[in-house]
Amino acid sequence: MRSPFLQAYEDLPNELPIFPLSGAVVLPGVQLPLNIFEPRYLNMVDAALAAHHLIGMVQPSGDADADERPAIHSIGCAGRVTSYSETNDGRIVMVLTGLCRFRVAAELPEVDGYRRIHPDWSHFREDYADEGSDIQDRERFLGSLRAFCDRRSVEVPWEDISKMADLDLVNLLCAHLPLDADDKQALLETDGIEARADLMRGLMDMSVFSSTPNPGEHRH
Repeated sequence: MRSPFLQAYEDLPNELPIFPLSGAVVLPGVQLPLNIFEPRYLNMVDAALAAHHLIGMVQPSGDADADERPAIHSIGCAGRVTSYSETNDGRIVMVLTGLCRFRVAAELPEVDGYRRIHPDWSHFREDYADEGSDIQDRERFLGSLRAFCDRRSVEVPWEDISKMADLDLVNLLCAHLPLDADDKQALLETDGIEARADLMRGLMDMSVFSSTPNPGEHRH
């Protein structure tokens, strides 16, 4: 459901707080649960809730653990706070629902410890549409998904997945499958459902192939 303040693409803001977090991506229509406890990010959530409820998820491009202000990738995705609760110990447990990707046009001065950007939405206007094309070979894609989940011991609600539209399915898997951060970033940056599905299938097949034991190899 669209925000009442963001019914049109033209309503997207020209300033956006960002949450740099490695391995965490969101895509349009996908829900991402977050547990917020650092003071600067608690400030970020308060500011977002006081404005347009949007937070930009963007992955660090360097070592986030070694740098308090890591370099970030140029493309991220904004999500709207659609669920929010405060815990007794001061944390915020919330859900972001992906809305539209953006390119970082410029970084702005920090406010209350959190980072802000000027987002360029122009290349991703199609994210604001509720329609998308289909996966060219859905059965082949699902076969790769089954092999990947079996190899990585990932539990998947197959009955629910069988009912999902292709666009929703691929975007959901991009965000929630146990893929490397760089792989998730590549998927985030890929335009078009067919191209994104092809890349994801290749990544899943490569993971299965690389973890398949050679003949005669014994695993312990």
